[in-house]
Amino acid sequence: MPGSLEPLDVGVQIPYHFRCPISLELMRDPVTVCTGQTYDRSSIESWVATGNTTCPVTRAPLTDFTLIPNHTLRRLIQEWCVANNSFGIERIPTPKQPADPILVQNLLNQISSGSFGMRLSALRRLRGLAHDSEKNRNVLSATNACQILLSILLADIGSDPLSDLDLESLAVLSMLALSESECLYVATDLDRVRFFVTLLYHPSIDVRVNSAAVIETVAAGIRSPELRAQISSVEGVFEGIIGILKYPLAYPRALKIGIKALFAFCLVKQHRHLAIDAGSVEPLINRFAELEKCDAERALATVELLCRIPDGCAAFSSHALTVPILVKIILKISDRATEYASGALLSLCSASERAKIEAVAAGVMIQLLLLVQSDCTERAKRKAQMLLKLLRTSLPHHTIVNSDDFAGSHVVPF
Repeated sequence: MPGSLEPLDVGVQIPYHFRCPISLELMRDPVTVCTGQTYDRSSIESWVATGNTTCPVTRAPLTDFTLIPNHTLRRLIQEWCVANNSFGIERIPTPKQPADPILVQNLLNQISSGSFGMRLSALRRLRGLAHDSEKNRNVLSATNACQILLSILLADIGSDPLSDLDLESLAVLSMLALSESECLYVATDLDRVRFFVTLLYHPSIDVRVNSAAVIETVAAGIRSPELRAQISSVEGVFEGIIGILKYPLAYPRALKIGIKALFAFCLVKQHRHLAIDAGSVEPLINRFAELEKCDAERALATVELLCRIPDGCAAFSSHALTVPILVKIILKISDRATEYASGALLSLCSASERAKIEAVAAGVMIQLLLLVQSDCTERAKRKAQMLLKLLRTSLPHHTIVNSDDFAGSHVVPF
């Protein structure tokens, strides 16, 4: 528990029975198993998920994997946290309990056969459950929820405007993981794909983002490169996704899903030029600072993919911030980000003298020398060495840092 680590250094001891026997940390969501032992939910779930079938304390077989919340112990832990608040210990929040599969199935039955009002109410409850936690989303995905939601949505292809049932179904579906068969159900019918692409232009940004999430899930969930290429070739798909990335207001979910979808379609080599034609360069560069680490890595991977085609190189080179941002990223965000940034710079500098000059002016030589000596990935180092060789052999000597003057340099001479 973050709030409990620092106080331990000044003498505050967590009571033994408040600690999880597995993690030895303060329990946040204590649950009791069939042997009568209590564990933190996340710890015992991880224990079981790795294939263990015995109780960690008693070693007795777990004949029933039902986890019963220990509300009494959780309240005692919360009271102890409040009593020790002066030492910096924060009160653990009351955890939301995972969705009951029986409740989920009852809601799905109502959605399938109830009155309009009952169906809408059940959908809204499902939406709330899906929004609460990943566990709940897994419970929904494990049922036939996705099939029911798809049947509601796709029954109204061509209807305008969408009904409240459609909008709620789309909102729930956008949060769930589709099985491969469910992805194929959508991907193998272009009318169904076009339906979701049309929603990328809906007046509501939420509908547009939800639709993009479904399209990305479908594209990522199919193994066939031909089907993925077929989806990415549907008219308007790139423009719709990039329109989401250009949404002028701060909307982190729109950026996250937009980047995921754009990356998924840029994996289709023959359609990368469509991303460039749709104007992907501007949002990828201009909004980079707003991205979280995982999204930043995916955005950089997308930039590297797009820089592998001539149109992409030209478009990114023409943006004044491309090269300085890529140089700055090296060794800053993560090993992956460094690798993708180095790859993109290698493509840009191989195609443009101007990009070489800009990269050197931005300090790329020192960054690359540091990279080659770092613990970064071997692929990143190879790209860095190739870029160093390219810059040192094609630019005037006086414009480049002399690696012999760089303290501790272990770069192999080219």
